Amino acid sequence: MRSSRVGLAIATSVMAVVLATSVVGAGGASTASDATLQPASGGKGTPFIAGTTFDLASVGYQQSEYLFSGTASAYTSAKPLTSDGKWSVTPASTAPFTTRLLVYRPVNPKHFNGTVVVEWNNVSGGLDTAPIWLVAHDELIREGYAWVGVTTQKVGVEGGTKAVVPNLDLKHFDPARYGTLVHPGDSYSYDMYRQAGVAVRHDVATLLGGLKPKHVLAAGESQSAFRMTTYIDAIEPISKGVYDGYFVYSRGGDGAALSQSPQPDIATPNPTFIRTDLTVPVMTFTTETDLVKLGYLGARQPDTKRFRNWEVAGTAHADSYTLVVGMTDSGKPESDVQLFQTMLDPPIGLYNDIIKCGSAFNTGPMTYVLRASIDALDTWVATGTPPPKTPRLQTTGDTTAPFALDANGNVKGGIRTPQVDAPVATLSGLGQTGSNFCTIFGTTKPFDAAKLTALYPSHAAFVKAWNAATRRAVKAGVVVAADAKDIDAAAEQSTVGTR
Repeated sequence: MRSSRVGLAIATSVMAVVLATSVVGAGGASTASDATLQPASGGKGTPFIAGTTFDLASVGYQQSEYLFSGTASAYTSAKPLTSDGKWSVTPASTAPFTTRLLVYRPVNPKHFNGTVVVEWNNVSGGLDTAPIWLVAHDELIREGYAWVGVTTQKVGVEGGTKAVVPNLDLKHFDPARYGTLVHPGDSYSYDMYRQAGVAVRHDVATLLGGLKPKHVLAAGESQSAFRMTTYIDAIEPISKGVYDGYFVYSRGGDGAALSQSPQPDIATPNPTFIRTDLTVPVMTFTTETDLVKLGYLGARQPDTKRFRNWEVAGTAHADSYTLVVGMTDSGKPESDVQLFQTMLDPPIGLYNDIIKCGSAFNTGPMTYVLRASIDALDTWVATGTPPPKTPRLQTTGDTTAPFALDANGNVKGGIRTPQVDAPVATLSGLGQTGSNFCTIFGTTKPFDAAKLTALYPSHAAFVKAWNAATRRAVKAGVVVAADAKDIDAAAEQSTVGTR
């Protein structure tokens, strides 16, 4: 379902309104780039992106922004693209580009952990959004990652006819700052992204302020995960040495087009699998919504030496952390308390009901497992130790009821957390209705007082069950210990079992 690719960009595009007061040539070296960097300045005086809104300085980080110029190649394939992803592509036409790179990095070089996450910015809502930074930033900051957001697609630069809110692309929003940007079209996006990785790896004095990366991770969410799927199958084999690993968050059943109008249309098959002959690791992160609404169920593949797929019970494509809590979460325990409380009193509408869903949307554990999954990929790249293999969500084969459910209505199987193993609500990635693509926000159905009392006759009984589930998640490697402390504290401060 192509329209579902908007992901959380739909919400962050509305959020932005509320808050917005070289070439791989024939015979050329795969890691070459003719691109140049120039600091961005002027205009409204600050970079524009939909993501977190707290002051980076308050968490020991700083931001910088660069105009990134060069010549990019589109790609073609002499043979039809096959489902196994083992494609052989060659450069086609070339075109000049000027886009932007946004950098968040630790102020203190000693805090830098040596890894840079390079995010393919999501543009489904008609503007640049940073969903991976938004959902995982607590752990990225805590561990000292650097983050680079790449404006890789034309919509982020110049807008498009399908924008949820018009004129939030860079050139319209701040023409004085971004008016010189030039995007030749999304057929060139893959090589632009490749060259961004080259810049991160080699232009450290400028781009990273002297920080020297040991590892560079490629990452994309939702529509950018479709792009990432195509990049891995088509471009990684001819650009080895640029990215050390790939993080693919909420993909669907196929990849994005390898080439598109005005270049020749080269679509990808459905399903499209991650090729199995890679020499670098790939980590995919999958919610309930992704399996069914985005069609990833048909593209599931076994874990291998270079591939892991984590499927997380009780999760939706976007949830209350994505839509409510994450923007202002600067790592303080109050945010974990706020997130816990959304399970008991879940929101239905957002931004004065600009987004209005038919029922309360998902309030599940996605952010905590996502943080652990990025760390697991980083460890895999650094040490060769792969992430643990985890169970798949249990499916039924019935399109009307695709998941096997437990007695509390939560899905069986998958990665388990206290939110589903010591539940206070039924959490699902499905069942939502309403406006502005609410269907990808999933649902929350809080238990009534009688059910909570039956499950947890006292507050102590609830806390005991919750803490035990948290310990299991930490032991399984799917929740980090630093988060477990705050997750448990939020449960302790709750009223569950007290009435």
